[in-house]
Amino acid sequence: MISTVMNKPVAGSRGRRPGSPDTRAAILEVARRRFLDQGYRSVSLRAIAAEAGVDVALISYFFGSKKGLFGAALGLVANPPELLSSALQGDRATMPERVLRTIVTTWDEPDLGGQLEVMAVALMQEPEFARLFREVLEREIIGRVAEYLGGADAPQRAAAFSAQVAGIIFSRYILRLEPIASMPADELVRYLSPGLRAVLRSPHPGWR
Repeated sequence: MISTVMNKPVAGSRGRRPGSPDTRAAILEVARRRFLDQGYRSVSLRAIAAEAGVDVALISYFFGSKKGLFGAALGLVANPPELLSSALQGDRATMPERVLRTIVTTWDEPDLGGQLEVMAVALMQEPEFARLFREVLEREIIGRVAEYLGGADAPQRAAAFSAQVAGIIFSRYILRLEPIASMPADELVRYLSPGLRAVLRSPHPGWR
């Protein structure tokens, strides 16, 4: 199971904690428990800050955003929502290629890919973790792609795009289906990006 090594807060400390390593660990401890118990949508940064005894601005300083805190709380060095945010920056016409290259570059790196594979196994074996991660995917990946695309059927296109991406990951890195598993990155992008691009286009005349 994916886990994060955390230190306990300093005993006897009172009031708002300064930005120390123990403060960061205390925030992560609260965040991880709340995410797993309450889900992603229901947890607010203010609630985590209040329980951890810190100012909410300190969470933003340490982790940048709610999705950044989620990745850190679950020990994700390679945090999928943040990887997507990076891939969405740039020319809209080449977005599928950027997404595929980001996936391949990240998963092919031994340490990052190994961690992501552990996460994928946990999703299949642990219902509570799967429930939590599904919320994150719907909000921070499908939701972000839909916002990026725009148009009346953007959520449907974003969901179809995400399903294709998930299938590519499963085929190459979990099932290790040949010849997908051993294709060089450039070849994989050349074969698969047209399908991703096609699903991003609305099948309804007059819609974007």
